Amino acid sequence: MKKTILAAILVMSVTSSYSQQKNVSKAKNKALMEVPDFAGARADIAPALADPTTKDLASTWHTAGLIGYKENENEIKKQMLGQKFDADVKGKAILESYDYFIKAYDLDALPDAKGKIKPKFQKDIKAKIKEYYTTQANLVAYGASLFEKKNYAETVKVFELYLGIPKLPMMNDELKPDSTYKMIKYYTAIASTNGGMNDKAISYYEDLKDDGYEELVVHQLLYEEYLKKKDTVNFVKTLKAGFEKFPAEAWFLQNLINYYIFTNQSQDALVYLNSAIAREPNMPQYQYVKGNLAESMGKLDEARAAFDRAIELDNTIADAYAGIGRLYFNQAVKMADQANDIKDIKLYNAAKKKADGVFMESIPYFKKAAELKPEESDYKKTLKTLYYRLKMDKEFEAIEKELNK
Repeated sequence: MKKTILAAILVMSVTSSYSQQKNVSKAKNKALMEVPDFAGARADIAPALADPTTKDLASTWHTAGLIGYKENENEIKKQMLGQKFDADVKGKAILESYDYFIKAYDLDALPDAKGKIKPKFQKDIKAKIKEYYTTQANLVAYGASLFEKKNYAETVKVFELYLGIPKLPMMNDELKPDSTYKMIKYYTAIASTNGGMNDKAISYYEDLKDDGYEELVVHQLLYEEYLKKKDTVNFVKTLKAGFEKFPAEAWFLQNLINYYIFTNQSQDALVYLNSAIAREPNMPQYQYVKGNLAESMGKLDEARAAFDRAIELDNTIADAYAGIGRLYFNQAVKMADQANDIKDIKLYNAAKKKADGVFMESIPYFKKAAELKPEESDYKKTLKTLYYRLKMDKEFEAIEKELNK
């Protein structure tokens, strides 16, 4: 009786194995047909991926990977012929096949019943995964499509898969990171930022900051990520590093000075700034920053001198003109406030007239700033305020019309 049961089990096992092997063959044929049936191929391969007789065979998983590979290839052909294609179907087919190929590659490296390793699919799998990396119509295109759709979490997933391919043991260091690799790493960082993945973004920016790709922007974005975390030590460190690396870019110095000011370390800011000016005395941006710092410390004469020096070094620096205009404007506001406290109407009118005269002195500087930097609406808004206050109706209407555009 026991022999009968055992024989029945063996027959069932052989029958199941034959059935699943047949499914694998059917799936492969459907994927390779002139008019492929990818849905049918997937339906055929599914039971073979789970059945004990076939789930540990490299051929099963290689065939599963081949389905997605051919579907991606099919969509690429449509794209090349100018036909309608589905970027999501194409991309998901790549991701699906990649996972299947990796599984097949690992199974193909296992010894057979005799203890010998005779890989049948590894060479083909390696070539196909390498193709996913080197041909931009594959992973790069899918990641870019997801980025455009603002699906940042999936963008990171796809780009990280791309970035990991050169590191796969099967590649044997054959794929050296190039400019495209750095670009994808950069956009992986951007997608991480946009997707709120703060720590991941920081990790990528830190890796990129000295990598020769968009280093200035990378330093700025790295600072902003540390700022979000309120990581003072690292955002100050990043600002200093950016300042040292890009001395002509005032952004780093300005933000560093702002930090010192807001934390009541104005004297430290001044020391840092003066050392920068001593090193680069003819850098107009430094003089502009010095003007802002002096103004914040109430040293208005020093501020004016620094703004003047910035303009002397570069007469196109709009913010320096606006800085001088602001000095006049703020002085006039104080004078107007003081005038409002005067009870004697005659004395009030005289004080108000003096204040209006100082307001008037600020106008040419804001006009010049607006002329040099027409895209900056704040200068025009200040001019609108001045024209309204000084009852310059014609100028007010003109600037209002310009702002409304």
